[in-house]
Amino acid sequence: MSLDLDAKKTLLRKIPHGLFICGVREGDEVNGFTASWVTQGSFEPPMVVMGVRADSTSHGIIERTGCFSLNVLRADQKDLAAVFFKPQKAMGGRFEAAPFQEGELGLPLLDDAIGGVECSVIGKVKHGDHTVFVAEVKSARLLADGEALNLASTGWNYGG
Repeated sequence: MSLDLDAKKTLLRKIPHGLFICGVREGDEVNGFTASWVTQGSFEPPMVVMGVRADSTSHGIIERTGCFSLNVLRADQKDLAAVFFKPQKAMGGRFEAAPFQEGELGLPLLDDAIGGVECSVIGKVKHGDHTVFVAEVKSARLLADGEALNLASTGWNYGG
């Protein structure tokens, strides 16, 4: 049996994804990226699962610190997601366009978002070009409920 690459690409891109700003901190360095491979993994304890590109700067920070934040964007925040979407060569910078407060774990929680959670990694699967991190939600901050941004509404593709 052979894999039909065109069919695989089309079908995997049909999996619905939200768009989130993942924030990380290591010492004084704060970094972040747009995450789309995110899902809830458990009710009790509350857990999330997130895929992170293995060669990214933030991936290394998550591995070393064992924590990250996820900020839920509003449906009208595509431009903000774009700031964090493309890889960059240096740390920082992105948060100049996105003011934030430190959460209870010291992680960046955006001032202008639906809200955010801070998470502590409890497991990971390293296979392929991404690592899947499983993390327990340790803090949550809701600013204003509303419709969340999703990948399909942006016209972007990340997957397939």
